[in-house]
Amino acid sequence: MTTTINCKGQLIDLSTPHVMGILNLTPDSFYDGGNYTNNTAILKQVEHMLKQGATFIDVGAYSSRPDAAHVNQDEELKRIVPVVELLTQSFPDILLSIDTFRNQVAKTCIEAGAAIINDISAGMLDRNMLETVGKLQVPYIMMHMRGTPQTMQQHTRYNDLLKDMLLYFSERIQQARAHGIIDCIIDPGFGFSKTTAQNFELLNKLELLHLTDLPLLVGVSRKSMIYKTLNTTADQALNGTSVINTISLQKGASILRVHDVKEAMECITLTKVLNG
Repeated sequence: MTTTINCKGQLIDLSTPHVMGILNLTPDSFYDGGNYTNNTAILKQVEHMLKQGATFIDVGAYSSRPDAAHVNQDEELKRIVPVVELLTQSFPDILLSIDTFRNQVAKTCIEAGAAIINDISAGMLDRNMLETVGKLQVPYIMMHMRGTPQTMQQHTRYNDLLKDMLLYFSERIQQARAHGIIDCIIDPGFGFSKTTAQNFELLNKLELLHLTDLPLLVGVSRKSMIYKTLNTTADQALNGTSVINTISLQKGASILRVHDVKEAMECITLTKVLNG
């Protein structure tokens, strides 16, 4: 399996798992929406995540939670570009991942110093995305989703969940390669176009996604599959998140995308000892 990705000339070895810390710039994200609206709060949070061991910081300005409000491209750019510039100036070695499905946002942020594009739609919501990423020659995270964030929960019927996902990824990977994208990472999209039962089916069979021969990113941090199952809230879902992250690591996850970096790093350390 491909184990290294090239981020701004730096080879990152994913044979050892890494943590991606989440920085939401949206007022309506399900867990931390509205927390990071000024430079001081942003810099403090990012410094905190880097010190705790995050390799990547994932910056998003468009909430993709179910039923989230649509944000136009100008507003997304207005929210995200100044933050990319602030973070690359404040932390020159930072590896920023940009959570967007728009090619223009991707291009502008990479030119401002970001390193990775993280696309929830795998190029399905902007027909120019794959071409743009290919030209930028940056790593590309492609997620499994059907429909849009606004409609995805209407698209949860599958013939065979894992088989359908593997077909989806094989087609998207082929398209990415055709556009010259070298470093691809797949994200199974927990909570996207999937019921709670389907999320657990996916977790149970997660190792099947290694058939793609690509590194696997898992993002379950404080999601409803955890807090609804435990009959609690996103605020109370950290322990559950650590449990699911540990299972994901045992099934070969290369990147954990999380709100809580320290706890995810502990999952990685303990799993590493267990696996020798």
